[in-house]
Amino acid sequence: MQRKDNWLLPEGIGEVLPEQAAHLEKLRRTLLDTFACWGYQLVIPPFVDFLDSLLTGSGHDLDLQTFKLTDQLSGEMLGVRADMTPQVARIDAHHLQHDGPTRLCYAGTVLHAVGDPLEKSRSPMQIGAELYGHAGLESDYEVIRLMLEMLAISGLQNVHLDLGHVAIYRALAEHAGLNQQQESKLFDVLQRKARTELVELLAGFALDERFQAIFNALPKLNGGREVLDKADGLFAGLPCSGIIGDALTDLRGIADRLRRDFPSLSVSFDLAELRGYHYHTGMVFAAFVPALGKEIARGGRYDNIGARFGRARAATGFSADLKVLAAMFQDIDSARQVVYAPFGEDVDLLQTIRDLRAQGEVVIQQLPGQTDAAAQLGCNAVLQNQNQRWVVKPLV
Repeated sequence: MQRKDNWLLPEGIGEVLPEQAAHLEKLRRTLLDTFACWGYQLVIPPFVDFLDSLLTGSGHDLDLQTFKLTDQLSGEMLGVRADMTPQVARIDAHHLQHDGPTRLCYAGTVLHAVGDPLEKSRSPMQIGAELYGHAGLESDYEVIRLMLEMLAISGLQNVHLDLGHVAIYRALAEHAGLNQQQESKLFDVLQRKARTELVELLAGFALDERFQAIFNALPKLNGGREVLDKADGLFAGLPCSGIIGDALTDLRGIADRLRRDFPSLSVSFDLAELRGYHYHTGMVFAAFVPALGKEIARGGRYDNIGARFGRARAATGFSADLKVLAAMFQDIDSARQVVYAPFGEDVDLLQTIRDLRAQGEVVIQQLPGQTDAAAQLGCNAVLQNQNQRWVVKPLV
């Protein structure tokens, strides 16, 4: 039997080494502090949870991504979280039970059974924010602005925002009379933007001709604001035109606010975009940057997710992979001072070291017998005794 190297890690699972870890942690703290300034309170859900709680309100995709195991104490099925949003919804609905809007944020590792095809990682560090208890367009816009603030702090440029609304497809599928199997097949084809396959699939459904034409036209409703005007004409006169009209009004409202507050932001609309369809109930949005072939952050509205936990609450939020953000984050303070201090138990020396560390300086004190030079330890300054005073000098 071939011996396995003990240092090998499972596929898609990685370690974060000191330099990258410091970089990652600095961004994590900065972003959580920013969320706090907006009124979002930090929560820390458990890494392992009951399976039905983890999958509450989610779709088949999240079920496939969740590692499952049996609890040796209760005999119940447990899961390792693949998404923290259901857990945060439980905290809002069951533990906090606020009557008014509640703002929560989180950051922690999640585990995916299948890795992302682009990133190859199965252990993203999910960071996000959720706003509960408000169903208006204003709360959708607040979380979009906070997401854009997060991306700006991470140093990302040329951000493109894509907007959609899953209520449009929900209304069309219901009023077209699609059964669950047909709806699932149509959803899959629309997600893949497979137009030829879409035509063939719809031809096999016993659909009203107008609904068949509408579903065939959905993938083409992708582009600038003119898409919303085309949709007005396409959906006019349908039994569900009221629901769809409200969704289009919401999209216009967000677009107007974005044009006012972020005039240089690139914005597009995709009415066939159904990311999180089994999860979201209203507006969905995703941010893209040129350097990445998928969304850098995503979110949307998912009302009533708390019903399973005893309180059906309006909810909207976003999330991103902190590791991906950190890979693009330019740390302007990366050249900070690192001080090398000699070994000793002199009272003044120890007090000087304590003072420097209290001021946020990095001080590495020599240990007995240590032969590493200061430069080898990454130091760029040294603590020296001059005229019976300990002072910091640049390392030359």
